[in-house]
Amino acid sequence: MTPPESSLFDLPDSPESAARRSKGAPLAERMRPRNLTEYAGQEHLIGPGKPLRVQIEHDDPASMIFWGPPGVGKTSLAKIIAETTQATFLEFSAVLSGIKEIKQVMQASEQAAQMGSRTILFVDEIHRFNKAQQDAFLPYVERGTIRLIGATTENPSFEVIGALLSRCRVYVLKQLTEEQISTLLHRALADPERGLGALNLTADEEALTLIASYSSGDCRNAYNALEVAAQLASDRREHRGRANIDKTLAEEALQQRVLLYDKTGEEHYNLISALHKSVRNSDPDAALYWLGRMFAAGEDPMYLARRVIRMAVEDIGLAAPEALNLCLSARQTMEFLGSPEGDLALAEAVVYLCLAPKSNSVYLAYAAVQADIEATRQEPVPLHLRNATTKLMKDLDYGKGYRYAHDEENKIAAMDCLPPSLLGRRYFEPTQEGREKQLAQRLEEVRRIRESKR
Repeated sequence: MTPPESSLFDLPDSPESAARRSKGAPLAERMRPRNLTEYAGQEHLIGPGKPLRVQIEHDDPASMIFWGPPGVGKTSLAKIIAETTQATFLEFSAVLSGIKEIKQVMQASEQAAQMGSRTILFVDEIHRFNKAQQDAFLPYVERGTIRLIGATTENPSFEVIGALLSRCRVYVLKQLTEEQISTLLHRALADPERGLGALNLTADEEALTLIASYSSGDCRNAYNALEVAAQLASDRREHRGRANIDKTLAEEALQQRVLLYDKTGEEHYNLISALHKSVRNSDPDAALYWLGRMFAAGEDPMYLARRVIRMAVEDIGLAAPEALNLCLSARQTMEFLGSPEGDLALAEAVVYLCLAPKSNSVYLAYAAVQADIEATRQEPVPLHLRNATTKLMKDLDYGKGYRYAHDEENKIAAMDCLPPSLLGRRYFEPTQEGREKQLAQRLEEVRRIRESKR
């Protein structure tokens, strides 16, 4: 007799079976928090009276997106919500699934909903789904067939379609602090049931602090390093009669991780931060040193080229606009020659950026624009700035009152181009550095001519 096909909503394993399976799981999986009391971090969301805590306590069925870096507890939080609200939890990977699998899960969820069962569908790495795949969720989210919880490390504004995003609440999860990571490591060492308590290990505080500092806020990485250190300590006990995790042993455990993960770890970000800030502070000696350190660590040259180009845009700007072209040329040279021959091109670009005049005027101006867009209502484009490409549009006064600048004296018309609520708003204020000093003079002249024509 052929056994029936398993259902997405089959009963889970018995607690004994789950316990046996969990014993072979990595420490990070075994120590996954089971409730909000065990959950660490994100107090801005799950603290008393905070938005996500309120949503959970009121059993609000709204779908949501968790946006945050790896290892901060996105999956754990989704499982806790399912447990707290007594909903069936289905985990769905965007890496392994397509539209066919989505529809199968949605149909099964709909059948379960008709029988009074509630379903939380957790979609890991939802940003990896394309538009068509994300569209497949929409009707079921709208009908309330499922409660969707998506997790992403990427900005959902760019990676999740607008229709789906508008139906979800977005919660931003923060990196765990070193203190929070240290607390979790202590808990794992002491827990005899799920952690390492049965091994009777001790650990020096500086060893745990070191592991926490190298984790870059990623709890999973910290647990992995602790598990390696625990194994090393256990091996030493067999030979030396002691089982303590000291700083030296923690460094050995971390070395095994750093070789694999350093390019996305804390030291990676520390080095690029040092390079960028040395350039910003016009220090070519320090900038060359940090650039050399990153090359020596095996950093991707194209990553460095992209960051150097960003420095030209962000910190040099219009004070020396030729800096951007120089950096783009250095990137092309790196592509053409490769490393190590092309390294010198980036070194030249970095020295030039250090010695170039500095301006962040455009950076600040654009930030102010973004802030106004966020804070003010989205006004329609004024009629005089619209093109009247049809008779109807012309009848509706599209283009009426527009003044062609080339027909005006000094090529400047006394015409407002901002929305009415922002008239008179000034975003770009040039500095007196380098070429930008000339732009400042020209801007002042333009403003004076326009004002005289009003």
